[in-house]
Amino acid sequence: MKIGILGAGGIGSNVAVNLVRSGVSNLKIADFDRIENSNLNRQFYFHDQIGKSKVEALRENLTRIAPNLEIEIIDKKIEKNNIKDLFFDCDILVEAFDKKEYKTLLVEEFYDSNKLIVSASGIAHHDTDNIHTKKFGENLYVVGDFKKGIDKYKTYSPKVLIVASIMANLVMNKGGYYEKN
Repeated sequence: MKIGILGAGGIGSNVAVNLVRSGVSNLKIADFDRIENSNLNRQFYFHDQIGKSKVEALRENLTRIAPNLEIEIIDKKIEKNNIKDLFFDCDILVEAFDKKEYKTLLVEEFYDSNKLIVSASGIAHHDTDNIHTKKFGENLYVVGDFKKGIDKYKTYSPKVLIVASIMANLVMNKGGYYEKN
């Protein structure tokens, strides 16, 4: 089973590390961004990786945990004209975009595919009391507080890590990984 992670920032990098530490061995991760100092408070990167491609650095970090990890990285921007081609072979999709229009794009392109989609909404601010999961239809789960977005609030590691952990747990549970082990 292959899991696609669309975005390698706070949510994507931390979902990836949780999945790898849980025994997932086949990932495809896409992001076009580079690591900045401001990312280090909540993303799975290190100071000496500033300036590197997020997907390259994430592959490096994840294979230190699991040397036999099958990981395909895509260092390009995901758009309407390439999203289906890039992720057609994934069984599960983890939405880890910063922008609402890309979150919408993923859902619009894959909702009818019957692929499990796990997404986030409302990961900013430090309030963790209102984090919950909503299910939409048969295959879409969204985690967050559904109110505090990064457009208005700062992001902090505790909330980002909690949301990413819940998302990884949904992938493990709904993807049937727990039953296999």
